[in-house]
Amino acid sequence: MEFAYDAVTEELRGKLLEFMDSHIYPAEAVFEEQLAASDDPWTTAPIVEELKAEARKRGLWNFFLPGEQGAGLTNLQYAPLAEITGRSPRLAPTAVNCAAPDTGNMEVLHMFGTEQQKKQWLQPLLDGEIRSAFAMTEPEVASSDARNIATSIRRDGDEYVINGRKWYISGAMNPNCKIFIVMGKTDPEAAPHQQQSMILVPRGTPGLTIKRGMRVFGYTDGDHGGHAEVLFEDVRVPAENLIASEGAGFAVAQARLGPGRIHHCMRAIGMAERALELMCRRTLSRQAFGKPIADQGVVQDWIAESRVRIEQQRLLVLKTAWLMDTAGNQGAHTEIQSIKISTPIQVEWILDKAIQAHGAGGVSQDFPLAELWAGVRTLRLADGPDEVHKRSLARRELKKYRTETAR
Repeated sequence: MEFAYDAVTEELRGKLLEFMDSHIYPAEAVFEEQLAASDDPWTTAPIVEELKAEARKRGLWNFFLPGEQGAGLTNLQYAPLAEITGRSPRLAPTAVNCAAPDTGNMEVLHMFGTEQQKKQWLQPLLDGEIRSAFAMTEPEVASSDARNIATSIRRDGDEYVINGRKWYISGAMNPNCKIFIVMGKTDPEAAPHQQQSMILVPRGTPGLTIKRGMRVFGYTDGDHGGHAEVLFEDVRVPAENLIASEGAGFAVAQARLGPGRIHHCMRAIGMAERALELMCRRTLSRQAFGKPIADQGVVQDWIAESRVRIEQQRLLVLKTAWLMDTAGNQGAHTEIQSIKISTPIQVEWILDKAIQAHGAGGVSQDFPLAELWAGVRTLRLADGPDEVHKRSLARRELKKYRTETAR
């Protein structure tokens, strides 16, 4: 097994690391100042568009999407780049047009969209001209089982009529969000995994109402487009807005969420690296009981454990990326679930220790640690909670032995 990055990856890593040093890190303080100066907590800071223009000029754009429409990278090539952007998750992924939920929505349109849908919505997303939202989760049901989704998508002549209530709809609070991908039921009487469909709903369509922004551990998460509670009341869209076909929604969701899960884990490793760096710098610069905090045995244990956990997770993520490239998403199913379970937990542990090492500073706005912790803790719910992935993973393992046991 080859552990070195190939030449293409190394070249892009060099360019991206330089961009982080020269533009992203210096922009973090400017970003905070611009947000603080606005009356809208979900506003888009002007610095973001400047960073996007600079990144595109440098060829640092659409890393996540293979083929001609994207950067043409494999998952294995993209993994170390996504990790780097994870070091500044509020700015870097958006700057290089690799931020959720747009990445997943672009993948859906790339894989399943009609030519008209691609022209109208995919191309502006690829160009970074607009943002998008993904409307799946509902407050009235356990959305960890997507079969529970109650939003109705009913055919009426040449249109579909949508009724339902969604919440934590990623991207919806961004003022530049122009399109929603909505999941609902077109046929409640069909087989459980063929009841759902996905449909495109432009922002501003009559009956679509943004009720409120949803906070995450008190944060707006506005840099990623925020999260919203959204009502769909007799929302009518043309029948050609349907994605793929009626009943294909569950399959489309699975195709979307697989890559999304590994992208989150890639970025989370970058969060862990930054947390470890901050922990080392902080504990070396502060003294307690007559010596640097870094000389305390418990702190050295945290630092050593953090390095071990980062290396373990990076190797598992890279293996998963390689399997997705060589065996497809289904062939990497076990590994995708494994990293979705393990990476957020391990990174959460590292961030917790970094916060502890910073004392009061760790929970303040003067360091990124508290917000990084909130983000990675949320990953244990996003794209399926830990418990659902563990259930599925355990069933797959047990299946290997059920026939043997029955003999």
